[in-house]
Amino acid sequence: MSQQAVLPTKAPNASESTMYKILFIIGLCHLLNDAIQAVVPAMFPILEKSMGLSFTQLGIIAFSLNMVSSVMQPVVGYVTDKKPMPYALPIGLTFTLFGILGLGFASSFTMIVLSVLFIGLGSAVFHPEGSRVAYMAAGNRRGLAQSIYQVGGNTGQALAPVITALILVPLGQIGASWFTIVAALAVLLLFYIANWYHHRLITAPKPAQKKKTNKGKQKGISKEVRNSLLLILLLIFARTWYTSGMTNFYTFYAIKEYALTIKQSQFFLFAFLVSGAIGTFFGGPLSDRFGKKTIISFSMLATVPFSILIPYVPPTIAFVFLVITGFILMTSFSVTVVYAQELVPGKIGTMSGLTVGLAFGMGAIGSVGLGSIADWIGLQSMITWLGVLPLLGIIAFLLPSDQKVWEWNQIK
Repeated sequence: MSQQAVLPTKAPNASESTMYKILFIIGLCHLLNDAIQAVVPAMFPILEKSMGLSFTQLGIIAFSLNMVSSVMQPVVGYVTDKKPMPYALPIGLTFTLFGILGLGFASSFTMIVLSVLFIGLGSAVFHPEGSRVAYMAAGNRRGLAQSIYQVGGNTGQALAPVITALILVPLGQIGASWFTIVAALAVLLLFYIANWYHHRLITAPKPAQKKKTNKGKQKGISKEVRNSLLLILLLIFARTWYTSGMTNFYTFYAIKEYALTIKQSQFFLFAFLVSGAIGTFFGGPLSDRFGKKTIISFSMLATVPFSILIPYVPPTIAFVFLVITGFILMTSFSVTVVYAQELVPGKIGTMSGLTVGLAFGMGAIGSVGLGSIADWIGLQSMITWLGVLPLLGIIAFLLPSDQKVWEWNQIK
C-alpha cells in the first residue's frame, strides 16, 4: 500500500490504469534479450571442449559480458533520467544482434570476448530503459508490473540449458548465430515500444517536470537512504554471486559428481533457473501484500538450508533442492529494484541501472573469482562453500521498513 504513495505520479489518467499489453511486450523483449545473453554461459561446456579453455578463461568471458552491462547500465539510466531516449531500445538490441552473430563465427578467444562485449553493450542500453517502460505502464500496480518485466528476463536466462541441449550440443558454436533471428524479432518489437514510449512523453509531460523538481532533493540524499542503498547492494552481491556460481559452474559439478552427460546436466540447471523465473514473478505481488523488506529477508534466509545441503545429497534430491532454492532466492529480484526506486523516487532509470546493473557486475566479478577459486581449491569445494553465501541475507533485518521509507518521502 505504501509503495503507491511513495512513487512519483504521472498524468492522472495514466496512473490509474495498468497497461498490460505494453508490460507483456516489454517482458517478452526482456525474455528475448536475456535468452541471447544466456547463450554465452550456455556455450561454456562446448567452448571448454572445443577450444580447451580453463575455468578462469570461461570466467573472463562471463566477466566481459557482464561487466560492460553493469558499468554502462547506471550511466545509461542516469542519462535517460535527464533526457529519455525511446529509440535507444531498438538501437541497443542491434548491437546485441551483431554480437551474437560474431559469437557464432568466432575462431579465437579474443574474438569471443569482443563479441560478448557487443552483447553486453546492447543489454546495458536495454535494461534501464526497459525498466522505465515497465514503470510508465504500471499504473498503480508497481510490484506486479516490475515482476512481469523481470520474469521475462529470468525466463530468458532459464532457457540457457534448453538452448544448449537442443541447439548448441548438436550444432556446436555456429548454432549461436541462429539467435540473430531472435535479436531481429526483439528489435522489431522494440520499435513498437519506442513509438509508444515517444507518444507517452508527448502526451504525458509530467514526468519531466517531476525530474526537475526532484533534482535538487536527490543531491541532498540523506545518510539513512545511502545506508539503505548500501545494504540493498550487499544483498544483491550475495544473491548474484550465488546464482552466478550455480549458472556458470554447476553443470561441471553435476557432470563430475553424478556422471551426467552435458545434455543431462543442463536439465538440472534448467530446473534452477525456471524455478527462479517463477519466483521472480511471485515476488512482486507478494511484496505488495506482505511488504518488500519481509520478502527480501525471507528470500535470502529461507534459501540457506537448501543451498548448504545441495552438494551433500543424491542427484534426485539435489534436483528438488535446486528447484526450491531457485524459487525462494529469486522472489527478491524485482522487489530489490522497486525498493531502491522508492528509496530515491524520481530516479527510475538510475536506480534500475544500479540494482540490475550491479547484479550483472557482481555476476561478472563472481564469474572470474569463482572460476579462479574452482581452479585453486577444486570445483567441489567451491560449490560447497558457495552454499553459505545466502547467510548474508541476515543484514536484510537492518533495512528500514516499507512504512519508514514512505515516511522519509513524505518529509521531502
